[in-house]
Amino acid sequence: MLYIKVTLFSEERNYMAKPPLGNRTLIRAINRSAVLNMIKTHGSIARTDIAQFTGLSAATVTGITAELIERGLIIEKEEGDSSGGRRPILLAINPSGGYVIGIKLMEHQVIGALTDLEATIIAKHIEKFPDHSLGTITDTLVGVIDKLLLDMDIDKAKLFGVGIGLAGIIDAKKGNLRYSPIFGFRDVPLGKLLRTRLEVPVFIDNDVNTLTLTEQLFGSGQGIDNFITITIGRGVGMGIVVNGQLYRGANGGAGEFGHTVIDPEGPPCACGKRGCLETYVSDPALLKMALKAFSDGEMTEEVRTIEELNALAQVGDHTARAIFKQAGEKLGIGIANLFNIFSPQEIIISGEGVRAGELLFEPMRASIEQHVMPGLDVQDAVIRIDVWDDDVWARGAASLVLQEVFNSPLNIEKTEDNVIAF
Repeated sequence: MLYIKVTLFSEERNYMAKPPLGNRTLIRAINRSAVLNMIKTHGSIARTDIAQFTGLSAATVTGITAELIERGLIIEKEEGDSSGGRRPILLAINPSGGYVIGIKLMEHQVIGALTDLEATIIAKHIEKFPDHSLGTITDTLVGVIDKLLLDMDIDKAKLFGVGIGLAGIIDAKKGNLRYSPIFGFRDVPLGKLLRTRLEVPVFIDNDVNTLTLTEQLFGSGQGIDNFITITIGRGVGMGIVVNGQLYRGANGGAGEFGHTVIDPEGPPCACGKRGCLETYVSDPALLKMALKAFSDGEMTEEVRTIEELNALAQVGDHTARAIFKQAGEKLGIGIANLFNIFSPQEIIISGEGVRAGELLFEPMRASIEQHVMPGLDVQDAVIRIDVWDDDVWARGAASLVLQEVFNSPLNIEKTEDNVIAF
């Protein structure tokens, strides 16, 4: 197991002048976060190992862990291996020390999940809504949250917060939905509206960013400073982690990978441009190509769903396979551009579109190698295909809250009315 030694602020140093109370409080919070993260990362770890790998004194670690035990965030587990002396007591995250709710807001329904501190889903509820009015949507969101708490008999005092992921451009710091292509909303303070009604912290972000946070906190992105998450399906999205931090860009606008132009003479896109990556790779684009191929007599069977197109390609239909091949090649061009710009250690591809498998990914890999800049050693990077179901969207939204619990205060931008107290 790889251990990373981190030198942190010591509360036992001799200062020329006693630091202001606010500074000492921040130092305490930073050290507490480091201890909590060390326990989360290693599963079970002794206090002496925490002190060794963080650089904190044994007294500081003892004080912080006592506080975390009292608050129910960590627990003492079975004794560890002994090197000859007394067997050490191991510390671990207490999954039931608190709860969060993650919500995926979709076009016609809400998927809500109640998770513990390890992002394990312990209850789920799906609720459809009849229209796209802001009042209906907020009522539905509040109703799903209340039902999850009621059904599992969870006191709201144990709820650390609510995370909401949805498509669109979102200012995560302010909790503002700047633009929703699905609902047509512009500049809606969704976070504040829900905080007022629920009286708990509420965090919102682009849904692909929430998945990226899940990978960073609990998935294959743990310990990786530079990686990218790409989702393919109804659209094409992207989450970016640079130097260990989720990159959202100015006002939350980063990550519109699907609207990077691959061919300016290509098919028209819903965004108003031509030749966007989505017009070649998204599910609607693939079905549009299949419909045209059938009407032109190039395909003998009409397909109405991506599953039908995939099945046709799997049994050897040349036109169906050519549609996936072109999509893979265009996706490869886009990913090669990402390698040229970011040089990530890892790219994680997920979403409903991964079910096409090698029909898509074999031409994608060839296209990446063809178009990436020589010398970038793309062979050393990991391209990981992650297959999952819709639950992971809600789990990802829950990670919006969990990052607030586990991240250092130096890495989190909070507003005064949206702070998790623990």
